[in-house]
Amino acid sequence: MPVPNTTDLSIFSQLSEYGHQKIVFCNDPDTGLKAIIAIHDTTLGPALGGTRMWAYKSERDALEDVLRLSRTMTYKASVAGLNLGGGSAVIIGDPRKDKTEALMRKFGRFIKNLNGEFITAEDMGTNPRDMEYIRMETQHVTGYPETIGGSGDPSPITARGVLMGIKACVREMYGTDTLAGRSVIVQGVGHVGETLVRLLRDENTKVYVSDINEERVVQVAKKYGAQPVSNNNIFDIDADIYAPCALGATINSNTIKKLKCAIIAGSANNQLEDEALHGRMLLDKGVLLAPDYVINAGGLINCYSELNGFTRKRTLQLTENIYDATRSILKLSKSESIPTIEAANKIAEKRIADIKKIKTSY
Repeated sequence: MPVPNTTDLSIFSQLSEYGHQKIVFCNDPDTGLKAIIAIHDTTLGPALGGTRMWAYKSERDALEDVLRLSRTMTYKASVAGLNLGGGSAVIIGDPRKDKTEALMRKFGRFIKNLNGEFITAEDMGTNPRDMEYIRMETQHVTGYPETIGGSGDPSPITARGVLMGIKACVREMYGTDTLAGRSVIVQGVGHVGETLVRLLRDENTKVYVSDINEERVVQVAKKYGAQPVSNNNIFDIDADIYAPCALGATINSNTIKKLKCAIIAGSANNQLEDEALHGRMLLDKGVLLAPDYVINAGGLINCYSELNGFTRKRTLQLTENIYDATRSILKLSKSESIPTIEAANKIAEKRIADIKKIKTSY
């Protein structure tokens, strides 16, 4: 899934470069809503993806983000074996200052007008309460509070999937998936990161924690018996595993030179600054990368389960399948001497191509 350089392309050219089906621009002066919905591919089913609210520096940055996120969702659903397509949405604005009930409900109206082609869920800057507002206007939303029949916060399921991915990598690297005695750097201790810290500590793993919010680092470290580390010093630590769970692009030419870990496996989206270049650099260095969209699919699985009325037991079963999915990718990477991200993309694209033979689009 190479990411095209779209800096100088027109919007229609960007659509072609990324292979998107549709982009919807949502503008409402009355509520202050400025949003973009991107639908990448609906071969496997309706496009599902989170709604992110962020104070983007420019509209072009917002468009670039939603195109990349939605494309990743297509591949994520495919590898996870779900009957969903890929989509995403971004709302331009500061969620702490600009978010209102009216704005979220208006956004729900735009989703409703897509007639089920796009289903949304929470993402950075949005929460189950926001999904409840959207649900007041459309049924095409998941992740609203459990008190009104939703699945609520998906972060525990996401963290469980990341743990499965870590175990698959540890087995590939060391011959056993036992985590006791291993060391992990968890960068970013938000909802998913904190839950991952707890799960790792339950496995008797030594955990280093880091975050731009130093107060939160101290709090989480004390709560779970982890070791706090300055955000500037994480690449100086000699640990078995680096788990990026904050923003993307932390794996780049500079950080790869500093890396002392054997495995990279975390929940952050788009961890590689440049998929082709940095995927190859990690392969050459002998560092095992668990493709982010494969092991962070727990949140998507949680939404899929909500849509289909699955039990929590079934949701956990689907999440634990991330272990086998990761193992398959690592085996293909090894047999063909290709970066793990390339192997994941090949598996995702093959399933889409196979299903396309059965049906055209949703």
